[in-house]
Amino acid sequence: MNERDGLGDETPPDYLTSVIDGGFYGWPYCYWGQTVDDRVPQDASLVARAVTPDYALGGHTASLGLCWMPAGTLPGFDVDGMAIGQHGSWNRSTLSGYRVVFVPFANGRPAGPPRNILWGFLAPDESVSFGRPVGVTIGPDKRSLLVADDVGDVIWRVTGGASA
Repeated sequence: MNERDGLGDETPPDYLTSVIDGGFYGWPYCYWGQTVDDRVPQDASLVARAVTPDYALGGHTASLGLCWMPAGTLPGFDVDGMAIGQHGSWNRSTLSGYRVVFVPFANGRPAGPPRNILWGFLAPDESVSFGRPVGVTIGPDKRSLLVADDVGDVIWRVTGGASA
């Protein structure tokens, strides 16, 4: 989930969470559970029932696309988890995102730090001319990850080949 802007480099974090039928996730009144955003008029009853997300992905990573990645899809990724395209954000003093990460799962829940799958989209001057990953999906061969890049206008195919 992409969160709100204007509260600092790391606040609030974008997040990955389970979806609960009828669950309220805070917008626009609060974030990360019941942390109130005092920039907007409040609804105390909604704030009181706001769901705390399962997993923080970092502030302003613009985590947009995601897909389930079964264990073994790519070499070295031996557990099930979520592949997430982080489009990146302008709303920080130092840029963040601009990569594809893997969040491992255990017992149906996020478990452990994210691992990079695809990165290197930022140029040395921090321009984003090399691309911005958005959508991710498992390739039809079930042994690759396809990544839509809306700056490079390409689809990247990530495999476990010799250059991986």
